[in-house]
Amino acid sequence: MTGLNGNEKSGCDTVEKIMALKKLIIPILLLLLLPFSFAFKQDFTQPVQLNWETYFKGKADERSPFIALTAMTWEYSYNSTLYRNRVVIKLKNEVRIDKNRSWVKWDKIKDPEVRASLLHHEQGHVNIQYILLSEAERVLKNRNYSVNNYKAQIAELANQISSYFDTMQRNYDEETEHGSNHKMQARWDRIIEDKMEESRTATLALQK
Repeated sequence: MTGLNGNEKSGCDTVEKIMALKKLIIPILLLLLLPFSFAFKQDFTQPVQLNWETYFKGKADERSPFIALTAMTWEYSYNSTLYRNRVVIKLKNEVRIDKNRSWVKWDKIKDPEVRASLLHHEQGHVNIQYILLSEAERVLKNRNYSVNNYKAQIAELANQISSYFDTMQRNYDEETEHGSNHKMQARWDRIIEDKMEESRTATLALQK
């Protein structure tokens, strides 16, 4: 989720959010140094691990100062049932990457050590989105909704979740200086791992 130019100055941009009451689709175009890829569909065991070649099929924008761009989508939809004056929802929840809208400038990242280090940083972004997926599953499915206003309540919760993790992604990039500050990168690695474990444990407990 990081965008860097040739001088390794970085930026991050959320381009678009589209909301519907019954279904929310939040496409996020993010500028990043390395590609990352994942397509979890309610799989809360572990995040998808990054690779380079599979997920970036788009043509690179040579006018862009950035090395790569990834198009990432969080989507949820649900069916609702009224049971004893209580709304019960069946949730479909996923995070995926749009391979055809994602690209990388391969000639800018030839050094193997740089590739590995930056791929590790970008894996952190993937892991944060895994936490989002787990938290969305847990929070959206386990709230008491008003029969008369549940659609708006669900939409509001989804916006809060999206906003929280957008902020977390930005903080991760800023504090690690997009992976170049190794001390802060190590600190964030621990933070993300701890939060992943917390979310995984909480979500699996609710599924029993």
